[in-house]
Amino acid sequence: MKRNGVTVAHDSGWNGPHGGGPYAGPPPPGWGGGWMPPPPPPPKPGVIPLGPLGLGDILGGTFTTMGRYWKQLFGIAVLMYGGALLVVVGAVAIALSATHDTLQTVFDSANDEDPPWDELWTLLISFGVVWIVAMLSMVVATATIMAACPAVLQDAVLGRRTTFGAVWRRAWPRVPAVIGAMLLPWLVAMVTMGLFMVSYVVLIVSFLSQDTSGAWAALGFVVFLAFIPLAVWLWVRFSLAPAAVVFESQGPVAALRRSSQLVQGAWWRIFGITVLASIMAMVAGYIIQLPLTMIGALTSMPGMAEVGPEPGVGEALVAMGSYLVFILLGSIISQIVATTFPQLVTGLLYVDQRIRKENLAPVLAEAAADRY
Repeated sequence: MKRNGVTVAHDSGWNGPHGGGPYAGPPPPGWGGGWMPPPPPPPKPGVIPLGPLGLGDILGGTFTTMGRYWKQLFGIAVLMYGGALLVVVGAVAIALSATHDTLQTVFDSANDEDPPWDELWTLLISFGVVWIVAMLSMVVATATIMAACPAVLQDAVLGRRTTFGAVWRRAWPRVPAVIGAMLLPWLVAMVTMGLFMVSYVVLIVSFLSQDTSGAWAALGFVVFLAFIPLAVWLWVRFSLAPAAVVFESQGPVAALRRSSQLVQGAWWRIFGITVLASIMAMVAGYIIQLPLTMIGALTSMPGMAEVGPEPGVGEALVAMGSYLVFILLGSIISQIVATTFPQLVTGLLYVDQRIRKENLAPVLAEAAADRY
């Protein structure tokens, strides 16, 4: 279609700030006696009304999006997390195969005999590589879902239908930019958690050995506490960056700047809604995971009862096979919910901020009308 003599793409209404339109300024004066009719409700072609959104609008739009587009959202989530799991299992299998003799030597060492350092170093390197592969796989999977949620919302907000293929083609090319945009917040979060873990381990070791390293642990804990406000501030400040990457085809640095601009003046509101969405997702994931864990425990009891008093590793794994399967299934479903729901909420917060700051509603209403 053409707008102001310029050909406009199918969903280019998302790109760049907008101003003016029928929703800018006060409503028209009423007739006689100073009476003014209430303004008409904003149009709602899709999952949200095209006006400033309240908490109910955002949560309702999120649930509606998950209900209408669950095939696209959960399909991509299962594909990515399932693929990441296969990659990790393959890496573990390769590592076990490559270090089988070394593992046997370490396990066969006498209790009063320390295993050779060369053997331990080989194991550390092998499973360090497995950990790196697992982390990279999870980063790619999570970034893909973070790109898929705004890709779905581009159609959900306008009331358009979409397909798995369309969402995938829109989301997958933006994954590198999403990873780049989230690299700084993730790095700060990892440093914060690393400080906590190191200080905690050093504190435990110093307590057990009664040496003087407790002062260093206390210092690390203080630094960890100082990092928490910075980590939370950056997390909220840049929380809209993945949406900007997909909605506006921004690069990583531009998306971070865009998120910072949109969050400015609404930090506490976005923080509160984001925290609420995260808590809701964690509770839902726990509710999903708990019965699956119980089912796995019940189904594994007969196998465990047949195992002798000193079972080998292989026998224990076989006996607990059903339990491990249900635990893994529950973890995957919980992770899907914990990732998808907050990202949809964040995507709608992005739309809300653009409606409030840039009066995007008229442009979206026009784009929704064009679908007919």
